[in-house]
Amino acid sequence: MLAKRIVVPFAVLTLGAAAAVAGVLNADAAETTACSVTYAVPSQWNTGFTVNGVACTGAAPAATGTATATATRGAEDCADYAALVRGKYWVNNNVWGKADGTGSQCVWENGLSGDNLSWGTRWTWSGDKTKVKSYASAVLGWHWGWKATGTGLPIQLSAGRTVRANWNFRVTQTTSNVMNVAYDLWLHDIATPDWQHNPTDEVMIWLYTAGGAGPVGTRQATVTIAGTTWDLYRGNIGWNVYSFVRRSNTSAADLNLTDFTDDLVARGWLAKSKYLSSVQAGTEIFTGAGQLDTTAYSVKIS
Repeated sequence: MLAKRIVVPFAVLTLGAAAAVAGVLNADAAETTACSVTYAVPSQWNTGFTVNGVACTGAAPAATGTATATATRGAEDCADYAALVRGKYWVNNNVWGKADGTGSQCVWENGLSGDNLSWGTRWTWSGDKTKVKSYASAVLGWHWGWKATGTGLPIQLSAGRTVRANWNFRVTQTTSNVMNVAYDLWLHDIATPDWQHNPTDEVMIWLYTAGGAGPVGTRQATVTIAGTTWDLYRGNIGWNVYSFVRRSNTSAADLNLTDFTDDLVARGWLAKSKYLSSVQAGTEIFTGAGQLDTTAYSVKIS
């Protein structure tokens, strides 16, 4: 696994002492709980709705009111670089920066509802507050190789395809965290990259930040995309890294990711001959303890 980068916070941080590590968590059995939904008409019952990040399933009732279904959260996997394949996606327990700290991380997936993946991660990390320890993520496509089929990737930017990504999540900070929640897009100059082919470009889209975390490189511009203001950073860590940092946090995003690559193409920074090989959605953790629950994540290419 190739280390990704070192990311430097915006300012020197004066956080309290990091939480003590309670020990490496082991894989747990799936958890089953009750969940309910209130609806106006029976057709509004959706067998893929979620409660607290857990997918709920059940038969549609015959009348209006509140119905109860079974919710099952997938079993946790706490192995480093665990890969949980579900349909065209896979959940990556990526702990590429763990050598710079102490701690543990676990991931789980709750299944698919149509094209939407429900998954989660929890972590406890201490150590250098300026270095990323992990990036647990849901992956569509390449990540130093391929683990799922039917991804629709790679696609060449010149093809003008739309890459629509929808993501709803919830962050729970058990302690103060230095972290972000972000999309991570990878691009290559070849159409068939494999494990030995490093990317030429990386595009991050930060939706949520905490504790003063900031991207690699320097701020180049402020842009408006999808009706939202973003600070655009540019750096290089052996490949080009472009980071769009949202001025205000959000926990829900429905974006055409092509709008972001188009901005970079218009600046002359990214060639239209490049291939988008991967779309990832996850959380970079520098330090702290907490949990990310993704109720729905989907990527559609048209």
